[in-house]
Amino acid sequence: MNPLLQVRAQGQQVWLDNLSRTLLNEGQLAKMIAEDGVDGVTTNPAIFHKAIAGGRYYEDDLAALKQQALDAEARYEGLVIPDVQRACDLLRPTWERSGGNAGYVSLEVSPALAHDAAGTLAAGLRLKQAVARDNLLIKVPATTAGLDAIELLIGRGVSVNVTLMFSLAHVDAVADAYIQGLQRLRQAGGDVRKVMSVASLFLSRVDTLIDKQLEELGGDALALRGKAAVAIAKLAYQRYQERFHGAAFADLRAAGARPQYMLWASTGTKNPAYSDLLYAEPLIGPETVNTLPDATLAALRDHGKVAATLAEDVSAARATFDALNDLGIDMTAAGERLQREGLAQFEDAFAQLLQLTA
Repeated sequence: MNPLLQVRAQGQQVWLDNLSRTLLNEGQLAKMIAEDGVDGVTTNPAIFHKAIAGGRYYEDDLAALKQQALDAEARYEGLVIPDVQRACDLLRPTWERSGGNAGYVSLEVSPALAHDAAGTLAAGLRLKQAVARDNLLIKVPATTAGLDAIELLIGRGVSVNVTLMFSLAHVDAVADAYIQGLQRLRQAGGDVRKVMSVASLFLSRVDTLIDKQLEELGGDALALRGKAAVAIAKLAYQRYQERFHGAAFADLRAAGARPQYMLWASTGTKNPAYSDLLYAEPLIGPETVNTLPDATLAALRDHGKVAATLAEDVSAARATFDALNDLGIDMTAAGERLQREGLAQFEDAFAQLLQLTA
């Protein structure tokens, strides 16, 4: 069996971390959905910049948009919203079959709004209305302002993909915002059954940063290289299980609310010394999502070894965390640094994107 379909049989969704008109027009996305069981699509400013800068299918539409009295961001949205709608339509049967648990496409609010809760709320509501698809996730960063916006969006019945999480502190804060948003929605008479959310924990960037700190320490610390990110993911999943299958979520669960699935992001291995499936094979488990760039998805299809691994070796993950702490490596501080750096990268990609559409 195709390993990607074996992953699905373990209860984990595989999403594609890419979207372009090439994938849509030439049938690759439809093929991945049909043959590989791809259950969703994630996007970000860097993905759309690459698609528009290098894609031959955008030129005529961009030329037409430049004849209109629109700003650069409106032109960008005029290009990508139809792509998001088409991807949503391709995944609509998946969404329907799963009862709304799968089949989603993510579209990010402007990174310029990362510290503006009111602006993020307004942008999220506007994009939801513009795309007009039930299986859209509005992507919001897990900044302090983003957390406020997430609660407000969930409270308005908007499904959300929370992005740029890098620590267990982020995991806890995001889950709290989701639950508070559901409570807000229920108190307003809304239907909590119609809301979906995923919490995107970025992995490879964690190892890139922590490995550098370990190399500076040298000696026995070197044995911990390449282990921090998988350890965080395993511990995050334990917290997910305790929170969303425990007493704290029982009332909302009884009302039909969905748990906020953990999503593994930044899953392309950056260090060539590591397995190309370092952020896939050890992290397979139910009620989770792994969003894979094209190369990692192809690698998993080609030579992935699939088993229920996510709940294994949790004690080793805790030991890794304890060892990093004993070495003086502050994983919460590292997460804050990585979030700042990740946001700066998305802001830069978005600025370059708007240069294309200006």
